[in-house]
Amino acid sequence: MIQLHIIVFGKVQGVGYRYFSQMKAVQYGVKGWAKNLPDGSVEIIALGTNDQLEPFTEELRKGNPFSKINNMEITEMDQIEHFHSFTIKY
Repeated sequence: MIQLHIIVFGKVQGVGYRYFSQMKAVQYGVKGWAKNLPDGSVEIIALGTNDQLEPFTEELRKGNPFSKINNMEITEMDQIEHFHSFTIKY
């Protein structure tokens, strides 16, 4: 299993981006969470196999019709947490 720390920059708050990421996570079997950050970006922790995470991160790059992605920072994490689902944090 691989765990990624993802920060998505752009127009990603107030446009349903966290819910979009949750929908895509369920579609690809990715576990973890998404939350808004004070600077207007969205933070995502994603746990899955390479075959799950590759299409998931590609979908995140595209975004939903209401979002505009300027940049994404993806870092593979050393420590792996275990999640049962993909949730939205507040």
